[in-house]
Amino acid sequence: MAEDDDTDITTPDQNSNQNLDVKPESGISIPDAAGVDLKPIPKHKTLSIIIRDRAVLFAAYMPFLKSGGLFIPTKKMFSMTESCTLIITLLGEEDKFTVNGKVVWITPPGSPSNKAGGIGVEFAEDVDGERLKRRIEEILGPLLRSTNATHTM
Repeated sequence: MAEDDDTDITTPDQNSNQNLDVKPESGISIPDAAGVDLKPIPKHKTLSIIIRDRAVLFAAYMPFLKSGGLFIPTKKMFSMTESCTLIITLLGEEDKFTVNGKVVWITPPGSPSNKAGGIGVEFAEDVDGERLKRRIEEILGPLLRSTNATHTM
C-alpha cells in the first residue's frame, strides 16, 4: 500500500521547504504462523508533485544524474536509496508522469549551505523515467546550460 502525498512546488525560493508534506515513515508487521512479528516492512511512498513554473522546474531538475531526477523540498527524513513513486504534473499539462525512483541526494533542513532541505530522487532507468527526463529537458531547453544556482548545485 502506498502513502500518497500531494505536493505543489510553486516557488523557486531555495529556502522554502513548505511545499512538500510527507507523512511520517511507518511500517507494517507481518506475523508468522505463531503470531510473532517477523520483520517490519516499510510502506512505499508515493509523492504527487505539481510544478507550475519553468524557473521552479529548473531549480528542481537534476540533469547531472544519468536518468535525470528532481529535488523535492521537505523537512521530513528519508534514507539514501529509499524507493518511491513520483506522480508529476508539469506546467499545467494534462498528462501526469508516474515514475519510480530512489533517493540519491539529501540536504538536511537548516543546512549551512543555505539551500532548502529536501531530497533528490533519481528517475528509474526505464521507459517512464526516460519519457519524463526527455519532457523536462524539452521544457527547459537552453536553460539547461544556465549557470544559475539550483536546489542542488
